[in-house]
Amino acid sequence: MAGQQFQYDDSGNTFFYFLTSFVGLIVIPATYYLWPRDQNAEQIRLKNIRKVYGRCMWYRLRLLKPQPNIIPTVKKIVLLAGWALFLFLAYKVSKTDREYQEYNPYEVLNLDPGATVAEIKKQYRLLSLKYHPDKGGDEVMFMRIAKAYAALTDEESRKNWEEFGNPDGPQATSFGIALPAWIVDQKNSILVLLVYGLAFMVILPVVVGSWWYRSIRYSGDQILIRTTQIYTYFVYKTRNMDMKRLIMVLAGASEFDPQYNKDSTSRPTDNILIPQLIREIGSINLKKNEPPLTCPYSLKARVLLLSHLARMKIPETLEEDQQFMLKKCPALLQEMVNVICQLIIMARGREEREFRAPTLASLENCMKLSQMAVQGLQQFKSPLLQLPHIEEDNLRRVSNHKKYKIKTIQDLVSLKESDRHSLLHFLEDEKYEEVMAVLGSFPYVTMDIKSQVLDDEDSNNITVGSLVTVLVKLTRQTMAEVFEKEQSICAAEEQPTEDGQSDANKIKAKGGWQQKNKGPKKMPKSKKKKPLKKKPTTVPLPQAKQQKQKQANGVVGSEAAIKEEEDDISDKGSDSEEEETNRDSQSEKEDGSDRESDREQDEKQSKDDEAEWQELQQSIQRKERALLETKSKITHPVYSLYFPEEKQEWWWLYIADREEQTLISMPYHVCTLKDTEEVELKFPAPGKPGNYQYTVFLRSDSHMGLDQIKPLKLEVHEAKPVPENHPQWDTAIEGDEDQEDSEGFEDSFEEEEEEEEGGD
Repeated sequence: MAGQQFQYDDSGNTFFYFLTSFVGLIVIPATYYLWPRDQNAEQIRLKNIRKVYGRCMWYRLRLLKPQPNIIPTVKKIVLLAGWALFLFLAYKVSKTDREYQEYNPYEVLNLDPGATVAEIKKQYRLLSLKYHPDKGGDEVMFMRIAKAYAALTDEESRKNWEEFGNPDGPQATSFGIALPAWIVDQKNSILVLLVYGLAFMVILPVVVGSWWYRSIRYSGDQILIRTTQIYTYFVYKTRNMDMKRLIMVLAGASEFDPQYNKDSTSRPTDNILIPQLIREIGSINLKKNEPPLTCPYSLKARVLLLSHLARMKIPETLEEDQQFMLKKCPALLQEMVNVICQLIIMARGREEREFRAPTLASLENCMKLSQMAVQGLQQFKSPLLQLPHIEEDNLRRVSNHKKYKIKTIQDLVSLKESDRHSLLHFLEDEKYEEVMAVLGSFPYVTMDIKSQVLDDEDSNNITVGSLVTVLVKLTRQTMAEVFEKEQSICAAEEQPTEDGQSDANKIKAKGGWQQKNKGPKKMPKSKKKKPLKKKPTTVPLPQAKQQKQKQANGVVGSEAAIKEEEDDISDKGSDSEEEETNRDSQSEKEDGSDRESDREQDEKQSKDDEAEWQELQQSIQRKERALLETKSKITHPVYSLYFPEEKQEWWWLYIADREEQTLISMPYHVCTLKDTEEVELKFPAPGKPGNYQYTVFLRSDSHMGLDQIKPLKLEVHEAKPVPENHPQWDTAIEGDEDQEDSEGFEDSFEEEEEEEEGGD
């Protein structure tokens, strides 16, 4: 029986195959994920948006102070070295000869398998004359030909080759290991063990341990778990947080503590500069002893945030710390929103005495603070201060104008070009154009709302306890796009069609923003007075039938009076027959009209079912796309004069009851609204039937004064009673019912035959 042999690669040829595959598995994906992106594309993008975002702090920090970064260069060098090694190994593999080739004597002699001995001898003589060394042939090839001839002419050698694949008989099975032999050499055993021990007992545990220790300190949103615990404690403690308390809790995050975050710094000069800023700001509560809100790091973060909201000038040594703190604020505020929502959910499952939920005002103040931090504005400041070249000095000229009352950005957009230019007459032409460019880049989002109950027979009927799904379709446009459309409409209306209508058209030609803000649009008078199309009035069919019947009956009656004495019976018979025929025709037409109405109802019901089925399929497709697709969170850059980092335009969408000040559906953070986006908000229907008035809120996390509000009316009905007997619950088999009907019909038919025979 053949044995087994394990051999290491002495020559190192097979080791190159293993090493080439190993290097290729590392280099190819590393190049795809780690190769630095083209910096020219970023420079081109910044150049294109310079007209709008040129005055933003994040733009100036990125463009005017490019930080030299050596990491992309190091990545390129390492990846290129890896590719050079991979190509070298591939070249070595291509030049390596195959040592283990299958020996086939028929191929050596250029014969087909199963050739006869005579053919083998004939082919051997021809090849010997060609490759014999004495006649200038190849000696190696001649030896192979001679060996193949001997293997095929000897019966035992030929039999061994056919059975075992070798002329010498069965051989030991050889297993090659694609590692060089020096690895298992006794001389190198200590060095190999040292390398193995260092790799698997020191380096690998240290790397895994450091990664695990870092990962358990952070949540899925890269927020320290200790920060989440701090927020949860203080939000639960303070049910209704005003803006001052909210800023105080926000600054207590462990991200600002150098003990938990190495990126946060604490300088000796902070003991001098921070008290100076406190005196300038004023109204900072320092008496309460609530650690960590009164710790030095938290006090520093709070002072830097308040100075940012007041747009104060701070010392240069604190600017870097302020920029670091501001970059963390949006993510920390989103975490605080999540904490508030979790506490509200917990409170709904318990009694109010046991657990009190945070108020809706706390949630909205948290969202408001996000806008304030990005724009660098205090709570009650005018949204017009978000625009360039409009500051506190010249804001009074805009907001307190006698003719125009401009309080919001929408009010400024709704003005005509001439009125706006006269209102901003204190700006130079270049500054005015810059203000118009920034104003046109601001977002304007519209909401289309549809409420329904999915997975129900009647999706439009909301019953007590059902799960209501509110589908909100968001459409994002810029102020410039909306403004151009409305100006074109106004210009078309201003063209005088008749002499008496020119003044009326001028009155109508107002900005669409004013109409949208004041309330729903009113239909023009022409459309109001336009009568609806009515169907032509016709005599109903039953009345026409009755008139014809009266006429016919009158004629028949006169004939019966003349011939009454002669054939009274025949006249009565004709009258009765005609009345019966008229009655039958009338009933047939009524049955036909009933069938048509039933058919129309069936068609309407089928159309409703088909529309409901399509809506359900669309909902399923939306869920599948949401699971499979990964949309980019890069939407549109936010215009922010004092924020140190480029912020993307995101929104919060939720439903609330403004009268009861309660949250109906949890806020959905819309991070992918580039053009259009569909969002499903789900919440349980109220426990009592009636009409409910809710409000759908769309709040920006970056802009002030651009929030959208839309009412949502729900009519909740009583839940349908559970049927005791439903046709689907009938377990009888249709075949059995048909068989019973057929048996009953046969029995009745036999009884009728017996009765007829008995009568005969």
